[in-house]
Amino acid sequence: MKLSKNQNREEEISLIEDLLARSVTEVIPSKEALREALLSGKKLKIYIGTDATGTSLHLGHATNYMVLEKFRKLGHKVIFLIGDFTARIGDPTDKSAARKQLTRAEVKKNVKTWMKQIAPVINLKDRKNPVSVKYNHDWLSKLTFEKLIDLASNFTVQQMLERDMFEKRIKEEKPIYLHEFFYPLMQGYDSVAMDVDIELCGNDQKFNALAGRTLQRKINNKEKFVFITTLLVNPVTGEKMMSKSLGTGVFLDSSPNEMFGKIMAQADENIIQLLTDCTYVPFEEINDIKSDLESGKVNPRDIKAYLAEEIVSIYHGEAAADRAAAEFNRVFREKELPEEMEEVVINNDEMIAVEIAVASGAASSKSEARRLIEQGGLKIGGQKIESADALIEVTDGLVVQAGKKKFVRIRK
Repeated sequence: MKLSKNQNREEEISLIEDLLARSVTEVIPSKEALREALLSGKKLKIYIGTDATGTSLHLGHATNYMVLEKFRKLGHKVIFLIGDFTARIGDPTDKSAARKQLTRAEVKKNVKTWMKQIAPVINLKDRKNPVSVKYNHDWLSKLTFEKLIDLASNFTVQQMLERDMFEKRIKEEKPIYLHEFFYPLMQGYDSVAMDVDIELCGNDQKFNALAGRTLQRKINNKEKFVFITTLLVNPVTGEKMMSKSLGTGVFLDSSPNEMFGKIMAQADENIIQLLTDCTYVPFEEINDIKSDLESGKVNPRDIKAYLAEEIVSIYHGEAAADRAAAEFNRVFREKELPEEMEEVVINNDEMIAVEIAVASGAASSKSEARRLIEQGGLKIGGQKIESADALIEVTDGLVVQAGKKKFVRIRK
């Protein structure tokens, strides 16, 4: 059935309102101005820039691509910009020290894995309104020294030093390298080179995006919107939800079981934001869930399981999500062994407990293994280990468990 013009317009308005209400922290100059531009019928050009400095993306990154897909569905031209040139400089935005410079080959290798990871949330194969993939090496490598000086003349040293991380480094008496001042100039020039209408970014990139707004106005005589998305932050502790160092990151290239388990390990207070920013669950339903959680009508664990299934379904499909949920229940609720686990070959017939823990990979060192044992967190063959020096027969199929999540099966 073909939709009428009125029906299409109603759907368009609904999508615009959702775009301006969900996963957005700030719009510069304002949401009202962007709403007017989106309703005008003009096709806008929007981009998100990414320095592919690693191989894995997490749910926080995915939020940006879910937002970008909404713009694409509205018919706007979206650009996925790869910072293969800027990545070689290194943006110090969230670092207290200069970031390692990458080669162009390293960046391109990372990009290949990224495209696979974001494919579930943005249609990279649509021919009617395709996503454009660009590399800023194509124009930044051609900038002359004269042009660079011209770009730099639009900013002051004081403006550069106002960046939070530069201020932090000064206080800590850590070096700030001159080439790092070039980063906001380079990212700012991206907006000029592509002549964009909107830049989509996280709050940690606001400074660089505003530099692009300044250059776009001065060079192309054009106003650029800056659409700042929500960062996934625990509302109680203020810590990032997607932290690899804290062990809380939910990465898009994780297996269904690992992804499900990582979501279940999130703090209860993170549930509503994860539902809002990382799923397609309607606002009305999320508000009902929030109300039920606040009143104690529902168990947070059950809602978290629903959240985990929704997210795993997006990246691995409904069948995989169902299997991951069943596996999680088997292992963590019914206390059974997981059907799939890492396997390690050990040829010894007998070993003491602490050596088995290290040899199997359940613990990274003997000291870690001893701590596990002292805390009651090491099981071998289903038995809790009380002594690090306990002599144990090593048989084929013997399972070593460290904590609640680490399982290793020994093969001979």
